[in-house]
Amino acid sequence: MAPTQAVARAAVRPREVGRMRIGLHALGIGDGARPEVIRAVASAAEAAGFARLWVGEHVVLVDEPNSRYPYAADGTIPVPADADWLDPLLTLGFAAAVTSRIGLATGVLLLPEHNPVLVAKQAATLDVLSAGRFTLGVGVGWSAEEFAALGVPFARRGPRAAEYLAAMRVLWSDDVASFEGEFVRFEGIRVNPRPVRGRRLPVVLGGNSDAALRRAAAHGDGWYGFNLPAAEVAAHVNALAGYGARLGGGPSAFSVAVALSDGTPELLPGLAGAGVTELVVVGAPPAAPHLAAGWVADLADRWIRPGR
Repeated sequence: MAPTQAVARAAVRPREVGRMRIGLHALGIGDGARPEVIRAVASAAEAAGFARLWVGEHVVLVDEPNSRYPYAADGTIPVPADADWLDPLLTLGFAAAVTSRIGLATGVLLLPEHNPVLVAKQAATLDVLSAGRFTLGVGVGWSAEEFAALGVPFARRGPRAAEYLAAMRVLWSDDVASFEGEFVRFEGIRVNPRPVRGRRLPVVLGGNSDAALRRAAAHGDGWYGFNLPAAEVAAHVNALAGYGARLGGGPSAFSVAVALSDGTPELLPGLAGAGVTELVVVGAPPAAPHLAAGWVADLADRWIRPGR
């Protein structure tokens, strides 16, 4: 199939399977870090009906880490330490410039590693430039080596992230903002621009641990579970509800996005029934940009309208 035929065929597809959207996590690493590949994949994903592009973050990787990667059974991150890994906000800014409808999300930005005043400005800027398409996905990180390289304490990174998020929401909402906390303080400052949607950005918190679920329910507008076995999804969603997440329909409902470590499209109805609002397909794009449209179309065939 020619790439142009693949895009034309996929362009009429809906963005949702039942009540559940389908996102794509494929950019920013390795071949997906090349600008021509980002342009091709982002454009094709929008045409194919994917709901959102997700991009993750690591500022630092090390050749022989002591920290355990929590999303693989062997504790090893499946990305070579010498691979290109782009900054997620800059990557999504590039993707925003070559698209007009598809959503954009960090999946996830490691918030404790950053200055929250700067992130508040960067995130709002991206939301403005993308005409309100941006969702800020954040996590607390797992690599002690990465925190050490950045000069940020690894201990208490969870409370630090929660406070940073509270401070950022003040910056987005108040014309003249002040905040006093344990980790961040500022007085009488203006940080513009503001997010497009009512001075607030949707914030999704990532992580599969019980602590991460509690953080998401307490501080987030949604949750992003990554590399999660399909059989464990319902239990995680139930835990979120137990911790107070406002699950259900409506524009203010808590969102649940999941990238699976296993599973087939036959699981889609069950995932939707369990409360998942977005299934995120994870993949590595082809190195040749002219193959991107066909690769995206094949993913759309499998996940957006399976069996047709």
